[in-house]
Amino acid sequence: MTRQLRDEDIVRIDDDVYLVSGSNTNWVIVKDGDDATLVDSGYPNDHDLLLASLDAVGVKPEGVRALLVTHAHNDHIGAAERLRLAYGTPVVMHEQEVAHARREYLHQVSVGQVLARSWRPGVLPWAVHAIRAGGTAQVSVGEPTAFPAPGPLDLPGAPAPVHTPGHTEGHCAYLLAGSGTLISGDALVTAHPTSRTEGPQLLPAMFHTDRARALRSLEILEGLDADVILPGHGPAHRGSVAQAAARAREHAAR
Repeated sequence: MTRQLRDEDIVRIDDDVYLVSGSNTNWVIVKDGDDATLVDSGYPNDHDLLLASLDAVGVKPEGVRALLVTHAHNDHIGAAERLRLAYGTPVVMHEQEVAHARREYLHQVSVGQVLARSWRPGVLPWAVHAIRAGGTAQVSVGEPTAFPAPGPLDLPGAPAPVHTPGHTEGHCAYLLAGSGTLISGDALVTAHPTSRTEGPQLLPAMFHTDRARALRSLEILEGLDADVILPGHGPAHRGSVAQAAARAREHAAR
């Protein structure tokens, strides 16, 4: 399943940061001249769309200094191995996510779990779309790399990893302190086809490896100084991260 990149698929957050919408999932491009940091890479069938988004903001694939992974679900690492093999792009993540990216194990919602909830609004159409986008394909990263040291990374935007476990064990958000931007991955989203909630929220429970830990990770996000959230699913959110995390907790308690 392929589609053309539309103008509205790329949202310019500031001079050097772009949120790109793929097949019901997002990735982020952070530029520094001709170089860039890429955070996540969509579904497997988003590969051509991802390359088109890089071209649209003036970045060649060879200019991607690293692909940072929030977590190793198929809809976030779909193009990672192809980028690594074709362009030598390092694929970097939290040390607890490395084995997951290699597919030594898989913590991802199963077809059975989805079918058991297929009666819920939005679940079946989302599942069909996800399968067509490569959501059940065999996806792995051959040589995933753990962060070299604590603190901000020596990459465009100086992204600082923030370990936010629960969605997966090694899930990480990334703080761009210079622009006050949080790339939240699936630790905090703003919409999803299977959710009737609008605005900051946790994904439905079936998507989390450990929902209790995902809830506790909202407390980690509350302590961050940022006023723009770029989620793994849904539109960008402008406003206090602390208030957004508190709102997500309130929704989860209902």
